[in-house]
Amino acid sequence: MAKAIMIQGAGSNVGKSMLVAGIARAARARGLSVAPFKPQNMSNNAAATRDGGEIGRAQALQALASGLEPHTDMNPVLLKPETEVGAQVVVHGQRLTTLKARDYGKMKQTLMPAVLKSFHKLAKAHDLIIVEGAGSPAEVNLRVGDIANMGFAEAANVPVALIGDIDRGGVIAQIVGTHAVLPAADRARIKAFAINKFRGDTTLFSGGMKTIVDMTGWDALGVIPWFTDAWKLPAEDVMDISSRKGGAIKIVVPKLNRIANFDDLDPLSAMPDVTVEIVAAGRPLPADADLILIPGSKSTIADLAHFRAQGWDVDLHAHIRRGGHVLGICGGYQMLGQEIIDDAGIEGPPSRVRGLGHLQVSTRMTPQKHVQVSHAQYLPTGDPVSGYEIHIGETTGPDCAHHWLSLDGRGEGAASTDGQIRGCYLHGLFTSDTFRDSFLRSLGVTPDPLDYASGVTATLDRLAEHLETHLDIPRLLALSSDV
Repeated sequence: MAKAIMIQGAGSNVGKSMLVAGIARAARARGLSVAPFKPQNMSNNAAATRDGGEIGRAQALQALASGLEPHTDMNPVLLKPETEVGAQVVVHGQRLTTLKARDYGKMKQTLMPAVLKSFHKLAKAHDLIIVEGAGSPAEVNLRVGDIANMGFAEAANVPVALIGDIDRGGVIAQIVGTHAVLPAADRARIKAFAINKFRGDTTLFSGGMKTIVDMTGWDALGVIPWFTDAWKLPAEDVMDISSRKGGAIKIVVPKLNRIANFDDLDPLSAMPDVTVEIVAAGRPLPADADLILIPGSKSTIADLAHFRAQGWDVDLHAHIRRGGHVLGICGGYQMLGQEIIDDAGIEGPPSRVRGLGHLQVSTRMTPQKHVQVSHAQYLPTGDPVSGYEIHIGETTGPDCAHHWLSLDGRGEGAASTDGQIRGCYLHGLFTSDTFRDSFLRSLGVTPDPLDYASGVTATLDRLAEHLETHLDIPRLLALSSDV
């Protein structure tokens, strides 16, 4: 019979996802078959799975830490924000509908059977399930119909460990305040707590730990120092996107409002001789870029308007005139074309929008969503490329004849006749080391080689060691219950 423990946070972005990955890695080192599970996630940084669906990027990293292939059962409900008030609802890896937040609040309780179905499938196949909550259980106004935190814990009868983030300040209030506002039954499900992201001498917080224990009665599992190598792991939250100072090779990335699948940037940021500069709204695109990379977007038409509103279209034109290179991935690829046709109203009211005009292609938005893990070849060198597709829309036009990838036996992508401007739908392509090296060389620069996958694996091992030192993992695992 499998056991399970749930990691919840006293707030958003307290480090739950990374802790679950590290705990899973540590449990696997003990010989356990372990799987991650997040009932409901909200993220535009998704991963494609081999069973033909998509899940949150964090669950894909947790699967890697567990020694597993990502599967849709690891994240049965995924919400992908499309506007300030609405999101696409993905269930078991497939798009179900798009709803405003108020309407989803009414619908979510009907999704509990789907959530439990996935959870019990994983429980039948593994020794231990490490469940990650979403946001905070202290948001008691969301408790009715909840499937993400205490609602799931109650339905699956899973005990909870609560994590606080001391880097934000007020961590005692985070933990004790959560204890105060929770209903008695939910409060009783929390068995222990830990403090994350401490900077400095952890013994200085011993008095704070005692205060929390005295006021809540929960076990203390430890104070976890800031994990300095966290940036080397793929990030899921858009809040974690940041520039990375490296060497002379400069890649500039405009930060779109609905940026999606930004894991494309992780391997580039990991290279010591590459500087990745994320440009926020209100700032111009720097003139000294070797490459401007326009990333994916969950709302291409809206982000294209945002791109123009910043004057980035003028900066991009100047960059191209100077001989600079451009790469658009997915939504960024669509923006580089002549026109985006959305007669069906996929992204909003039916419309036809002028693109940036740097590639001789046009995109027609269609209801069918392409989600698949893909294998490609970089045609200029023959280098193998692995990646995934998650997109809506079909792109055609004369520059597609200049495709630079062969994807599962078909031409993929488009390029200008001189190869200065390129676009494609393949995410994750820079995780392929030989391709990444060849692509950067095509910009006229010579990068140092990097084994990206091995670096991620080594970082997961260091994370597990970090938690073994500072978190009482034996006690945490002992708190898990049969499910």
